[in-house]
Parts: sequence; C-alpha cells; structure tokens
Amino acid sequence: MSDSDDLIGELRRLAVRYGSAPAEVLPTRPDVIIVRAGSVVVKAHSPGAERAPLVRRMHAVAEPALREIMLEPLTEEVTVVGDRLVTVWPAGTPVDHHDPDAAPWEAAARLLARLHAVPARTLPPLPPAGGPARVAAMVSRLEHGSAAGLVVRRALACLPPAPPGPATPAHGDWHLGQMVRIRGEWILIDVDDLGIGDPAWDLARPAAWFAAGLLEPEVWYRFLTAYRMAGGHAAGADGDPWERLDLPAQAVTVQLTAAAVAKAEREGRPLDEVEQILVDTCQRIVRFRSACHSVPTQ
Repeated sequence: MSDSDDLIGELRRLAVRYGSAPAEVLPTRPDVIIVRAGSVVVKAHSPGAERAPLVRRMHAVAEPALREIMLEPLTEEVTVVGDRLVTVWPAGTPVDHHDPDAAPWEAAARLLARLHAVPARTLPPLPPAGGPARVAAMVSRLEHGSAAGLVVRRALACLPPAPPGPATPAHGDWHLGQMVRIRGEWILIDVDDLGIGDPAWDLARPAAWFAAGLLEPEVWYRFLTAYRMAGGHAAGADGDPWERLDLPAQAVTVQLTAAAVAKAEREGRPLDEVEQILVDTCQRIVRFRSACHSVPTQ
C-alpha cells in the first residue's frame, strides 16, 4: 500500500468520525486530497504547508467578522496525518461548471466586497495574502527548454514589482471553485491563502480571463458592477478599473499560463486552444512591456 493510500485511508476514517455517510474521495487539484462523508469534508492540505499560518487562518474564519463570508470549520483543530496538515469542514454544493450561465458572479462579487471591508483589527493576526507569491512559485515548476515555457518566463521577468497598495483581508486565491452553497446561500471557501494584502489580487483571475478574451465582456461587467455596488474598493469606486487591476491581472495571467503549460508538459501533449490563447496573451504582455525585453530569462 502506498503512502497516498495510507493518507486517504486515514482521511476516510476521520471523515466518517465527523460525517454521517460512507466516505468518498472528491476530485480536486493534484496537491490536495479531499474526502467527503455526507455533510462533512476532510481536507489534506498541500505537502509542505506550514502549520502556524494555517492555524491562524483557521482561527480567523471562525471569528464573527467573517461569518457568512467565509465558511467556518467544524473544528479549528489542525490535525497532522503522516506529513500532511488536515482540517475538517461542512460540505457544500460547488459551482456547476457545466452550467456557466448559472455561475454566481454577482454573489461572488458581493462576498469579496464584504471580505475586503472587514477591518483587519477584528481578526487574529494574519500572514500575507497568497496572491503575489503564487505567481513565481507556479512558473518555477515549468520544465526548461520549451518555447511556451520561455514565453511565460519572459512575461514574468517583464512584470514590475507590485507597488504598495491597500492592505485588507483578502482571499489570496479566488476563483469560482472557491465557492459553495450552504443552506441556500453562497459562501467563500479555502483558507490556504487568506491573509492581509492588496484586494485587487482577488479580482485578478476574472480580469485576466476577460483580458485574454476567455470571459465574456457582459459577465465581467456584471461581476465588476456588483462588486462596486457592494462597496468593493479594489478597482476604485468608479472609472477605469485597470489602473488598479492591470498588474495583478497580468501576473495572474502568467500564473495561469504556467499552470496550463506545465499540465500539457506533464501529459506529454500539445497545447490545447485555451492554453495557446494564454501563451499568446503572455506574448502580448512581453510585447507591451518592450522595455523589459532584454531581461534574462534563463
């Protein structure tokens, strides 16, 4: 039996202890394992995740200030199973990616606006939000030598350092997969990158998809309008949002492209249409930031 099998077996036993149904492994990203037992999910966090920041984040989402904004755990305890940190949560209904017209963009925007408005002093001390650090980490996973990987590295090298901006509670890795419906209401999930940082990074992924032509303009404007109407300040109260969103959106484009290229390399196949669009978008970032073209990328 492999270490992965042992881990899943322990997660199943933990899930059944809290839950009320047979445990099943749910599909998720490769570095995370999630087991569901009825109304409960048990999550094994990424290998190498640090305990102290996760404990602080677990305490934060149990605070009244984040109630009905971020999902509260069943227990704040962080368990160690083998070499992985494990937490226990209520199970919810995720966004149905097969029904894009029903995607809760406005609900997401309102939740993010509420999160960004929470005074940091009402929460336990939090680490930095995870957005900026994820970009270089994802690019570092690329194999050397591929033309697409070179474009991604050049795009990363062309990006200027993020300027100091407002520091508020921020999700750190928001996308539609970070939402579930509980008791009929949408709520944000996943504390792994929750922290204090520039809230513009929480809007960066839909902004990046829109800029690449992969998100319909009408959907983007619905999302941005709902965010601003709920008091969200990450893109300014009105006017041109790109003054605040341009750099985070470009950085997240680099991150998404690195993940896509790494997946294609891992599977030993050519880039698909969406992956090629992302690479082309990175090429445009390089071209538009032409002053950086001579930056070494090896």
